[in-house]
Amino acid sequence: MNDDSLRCGCAGATVWFTGLPGSGKTTLAQALAGALRAQRHRVEILDGDALHATLPTGPGPAREDRGHHVERTGLAAEVLARNGFITLVSATATATAPGRDSREAVRRRHEATGTPYVEVHLDTPRAVCAERRRAGHLTGPAAALAAGDQAYAAPAGPDLRLATHRQSVPEAAAAVYALLIDKGVVRSRCPGTPAPLLPDPVAGHGPSGGDGIRP
Repeated sequence: MNDDSLRCGCAGATVWFTGLPGSGKTTLAQALAGALRAQRHRVEILDGDALHATLPTGPGPAREDRGHHVERTGLAAEVLARNGFITLVSATATATAPGRDSREAVRRRHEATGTPYVEVHLDTPRAVCAERRRAGHLTGPAAALAAGDQAYAAPAGPDLRLATHRQSVPEAAAAVYALLIDKGVVRSRCPGTPAPLLPDPVAGHGPSGGDGIRP
């Protein structure tokens, strides 16, 4: 069977990027995906806002719909990860109920199946995110938060917290990659790849700059 992931020999996992709209979740996921694919990993990116625009939402209140949306996204991520994909999720969710409960439900689902799960918080100040958003357009649950819903709060105990307004995309992605190595999800170098990954595994796989990650 000609399967890059099997040749690499590494298991699947979910990397859940959480943060305010405009914190750079999707940008970071795309950069990390490029580095992982270069090392023969099967990678999927689940963008929460894109999924929200595609999948139907329920008839309940907006906050409840966002909670259900998080759980649906988490289910898709867990199935992909359990089947050998490194699944990178970019998701904005409230940290108050039901969003916080939904996020914990996603973690429990992964734990129940023994599927690796890593939560990364993009710790970008609200003012910085608001400035970034002025140049862009947001949809889905991110739009509701950006429009004045201040319910989002940082997760209490993420596996990694990144100050993305002080880091370039390669620096932030390298930190996530190093965490995956530390947790045994990936190797520092996979067989048959052209060069060692560290210290800069994401060079050439995403935008860079001195003013932090852009959304």
